[in-house]
Amino acid sequence: MPVLTRDEAQTRARLLDVHRYTIHLDLTRGEEHFGSTTTIRFDVREPAADTFLELPATGLRRITLDGADLDPAAAADGRYPLTALTRGTHELHVEAEPPYSHTGEGMHRFTDPLDQATYLYTQCCLADAPAVFAAFDQPDLKAVFHTTVTAPPEWTVLGNGIATRAGNPAEGRWDIAPTPPISTYLMAVAAGPWHSVRAEHRGIPFGLHVRQSLAPHLDADAEELLTLTTRCFDRYHQKFDEPYPFDSYDQAFVPEFNSGAMENPGLVTFRDEFIYRSAVTDAERQTRAMVIAHEMAHMWFGDLVTLRWWDDIWLNESFAEYMGYQTLTEATQYTDTWADFAIARKSWGYDADQRPSTHPVAPAPEDVLDTAAAELNFDGISYAKGAGALRQLVAWLGEKNFLAGINEHFARHRFANATLDDFIDSLAHACDRDVHAWAEKWLRTTGVDTLTPEIHPENTPGGASGTATPEGTPETAPESRPGTPGDGADQWRLTIHHHGSRPHHLAIGLYDQSPADGPDGLTLRERAETDLPADSVTHTLTRPGRRPDLILLNDNDLTYTKIRLDPHSWDTALNSLSGLPDPLTRATVWNAARDMVRDGALAPAAYLDAARAHLPHETTTPITHAVLTFARAHIADHYVTPEARPVALTTLTDLCRDLLARTENGGQGIRLTAVRTSIDSATTPDTLHDWLHAGTVPGGPDLDPELRWRILGRLAALGATTPADIDAELARDPSATGREGAARCHAALPDPAAKEAAWHALFEADDLSNYLFNATAQGFWQPEQLDLVQPYLARYYPAAVALATRRGTTLAVSAATHAFPHALVTDENLRLGEECLRTTGPTPTLRRRLTDQLDDLRRALTIRNTTY
Repeated sequence: MPVLTRDEAQTRARLLDVHRYTIHLDLTRGEEHFGSTTTIRFDVREPAADTFLELPATGLRRITLDGADLDPAAAADGRYPLTALTRGTHELHVEAEPPYSHTGEGMHRFTDPLDQATYLYTQCCLADAPAVFAAFDQPDLKAVFHTTVTAPPEWTVLGNGIATRAGNPAEGRWDIAPTPPISTYLMAVAAGPWHSVRAEHRGIPFGLHVRQSLAPHLDADAEELLTLTTRCFDRYHQKFDEPYPFDSYDQAFVPEFNSGAMENPGLVTFRDEFIYRSAVTDAERQTRAMVIAHEMAHMWFGDLVTLRWWDDIWLNESFAEYMGYQTLTEATQYTDTWADFAIARKSWGYDADQRPSTHPVAPAPEDVLDTAAAELNFDGISYAKGAGALRQLVAWLGEKNFLAGINEHFARHRFANATLDDFIDSLAHACDRDVHAWAEKWLRTTGVDTLTPEIHPENTPGGASGTATPEGTPETAPESRPGTPGDGADQWRLTIHHHGSRPHHLAIGLYDQSPADGPDGLTLRERAETDLPADSVTHTLTRPGRRPDLILLNDNDLTYTKIRLDPHSWDTALNSLSGLPDPLTRATVWNAARDMVRDGALAPAAYLDAARAHLPHETTTPITHAVLTFARAHIADHYVTPEARPVALTTLTDLCRDLLARTENGGQGIRLTAVRTSIDSATTPDTLHDWLHAGTVPGGPDLDPELRWRILGRLAALGATTPADIDAELARDPSATGREGAARCHAALPDPAAKEAAWHALFEADDLSNYLFNATAQGFWQPEQLDLVQPYLARYYPAAVALATRRGTTLAVSAATHAFPHALVTDENLRLGEECLRTTGPTPTLRRRLTDQLDDLRRALTIRNTTY
C-alpha cells in the first residue's frame, strides 16, 4: 500500500469535508477473513474534483458512489481513484472481505492456546485503518463513526461508544453508539468472549476487559486498576475545564499488542502483559499506572484535539507522557514517579537524541513528508525528550500559566485539529513570557545540551563575581543565601560551562557530608534555582561559606540536559551516593554516571564498582532496576570485551547476592529485581538447577511461570538444558506466554540444528505471529555462543531486508531490534551493516532502525577500545 504524502493530505483536506462513517463488521466469516462494509457521507468543495479513497488492499467486493456501481478492478494497491466529483454531498459504499492480521496491525486475530478462545481487536494507528474499513485516512478529516458488528453470539463487542446488543442475542448483532467527530486512526473495535469488570463513575460507564484465561489475574487487580482510573479521571477534571468528551471509558487488555497501549476514544487498548500472571515489582505496577494515566490524558490531547498532520506527533505523546507522570504524583500513591521518569524513561530520549537519526521534538512539516516518515518518529524523542521539555516549560512558565494555556487550546480546537503554532499561541495568550522563542530553542532543535561545573574559591581565575554573559559582562549575581562557614573561606564560586543552545531553568543541589546521618550521609544545604540563557557559554554563581561536598546540577531533574560532576563532587558521589536523601537526586547522579560511561568518560568497570558499593543500600525499586539493567544489558553484553565479560557478570551476581541477603525480611520489589538479574547473569548452571528443582529461591520468592521460563532460558544459553526439558515446561505452562518462553528457549540452545530451525522460523517460514517472532529472535543471538552464531551474521542483513519487504512495518521493527545481532560487537558487523545501508533495499522503517543499531554498535566498539 502506498504511503500518504503530506501534499496529498493537504490537497484532499481542501477538497473534502467528511461527515460520517457507517461501518458494519462481520466477524463470523471464518478464520481467515472478515466482512467490512463502509458507507461514507462527505461533501466536495470544488467542481470536477479528483481525489482517492483508501480501502483494504485485498478482498474488495463492491464499491458504489451515490448508488452507482464503480468498477472494483480500478482499485490498485489499497487506493481507489475518485475522479470528476461534483460539488456537493456524496455517499460512497464499499464492501470488502479483508484478511485478519497476525502482526498487531489492522484487525488482529488471536486464539488462546489454553482454551482455544478467539479474540479480535483493531489497531488503526498510524495508517492501518484501511486494513479494516474504507476511509479517507488522514487525521484532519474527522467524522462521526457509527459502527455495528456481527459476532459469534457468545462474544462481547467493545467500541468507541457504548456497545449494546441489537435484536435477538442469538444473532450476535451489536450496535456501538455514534462518536463525536474523531480521526480515522482512532476508530476501534475489540471482540471476543471477554471477561469484564464493570463500574460507573461520574455517570460514565467504566470497564476492564481481558481474555478468559487471564480472568483470575484481572480480578485480583481490578480494584487497584479502577481506583487508579477514577483518581486520574478526577484529577484531569480538576485540571481541565473541558469535561471528558466521550460516553464511556473501557480499557481492554489485548493479546499480542505491539505498543504499550493505544488511546482509542472510549476504548483504550493495552498489551495484556499488564495483567500480571506472575509476581511483579512495585516499579512495574507504577509503570502500568503511568500508562493508564498517559492514555487517559490522550482523551483530551490527541482525541478531543488532534494533530493536523503527523509532524505534530509530539503534541499527542509528549503531553500525555508529561501528564501521566505528573498526575500519578498528584493523585495516587505513586509519589516518586519523576524519579522513575529520570532513571528509567529519560535515557530513551537521551540515547535517541545522540544518534544520527535524531530529529527535533517538533520537526518541520516538510521533514515529515509522508506516513512512512511519520512512523519513524514514535520514538524516545517524541515521548521522553518531549515530556522532559514540557517539564522544563512548566518549571519556567509556572503550572498555573501552563494549564491556562492548555485549557484555552482545548476550547479553541475541541473536536478539531491543531498544530504546534496553535498550541504555542494558546500558551502565549496565558502568560507574558516569550513562549514562541522558547519553542524555537527547545522544540525545533536537536541534540542534548551538556552542563559542566567548575568550582573555584573567590579571587582565583574564573571571572568577576556574578553571572557572566557570553560577552563576559558581569551581571548581578543571584541573591546569596547563608552558607556553612569554615575552612577559612568566605565564599566559593560555581561556573557552569554550557555546551548547547537551549535556555535552562534548573536547580543546583548543594550537599554536605553529615556524620549525624552515618559515615556516608549527605544533607541538603541549599537547592538554588537559576536560569541559564540560551546560547550562553558560561554562567557563574557565588555562594558564601566553604564549598559543598557535592554540587549537583539539575537537581530535581527539572530540565533535559546531560550533566557532569566536578572531581570533588564525583569522589563524594562514589563514597556517598546512597546517602543522598531524595530518590530523584540519586537518579540524577546515576544518570550522570550512565552518560559518562556511554561518552567514554567513565570506565564500565567503575560503574559496576559504584553499583556494587551503593545498590545494596538503595531503597527504591526503579533505581535498582535501572542500574542493574544498564549494567547487565549494556555493560556486560556490549561495553566490556568477551574476555572481561565473566568478571562483569560475577560482579553482578555478587551484587545480587547482597541484595537478596538485605531483603530477606522486606523490600520485595528490589528482591525480585535481584532474583531476575541473578538468573540472567549466571555463568554456571548449578544454582539455577537448584532453584528450578526446588521450585523456589531460598528465602523466596517461589518460582512462578515467569521465573521458571527465565531460568530455563538462561540454562539454554549455557547449554545446561535439553529440548525435552523445554517441551516438558511447555506442557506445564501451555499458555501463550508459555509458547513464547519455549520458542525463546529452543532458539537459545547452543546446537546447530536448533539455530537453523530458529533461523528458518524467523526469516523464511513467515508464519510466526509478532510475539512469537520476537521471542524466537530474543533467544537466537547469545554472547556465550559467538562461534556458533558468527556464520549467521552474513545472512542477517539480506534476510532482514527481504523480511521487511514481505511482512511490513511491525516485523521490520522486530527484525532490526530483537533479531539484530547484538551479541556480535565486531567491526565486521558494523561493516556489513553499513554496506546494507548503502543499498536501496531496506524499507524506511528498517533503514531507520538499522541506522540506530549501528550507531549503538559503533559506540560500543569505541568504549571497548578506550583506555581509561
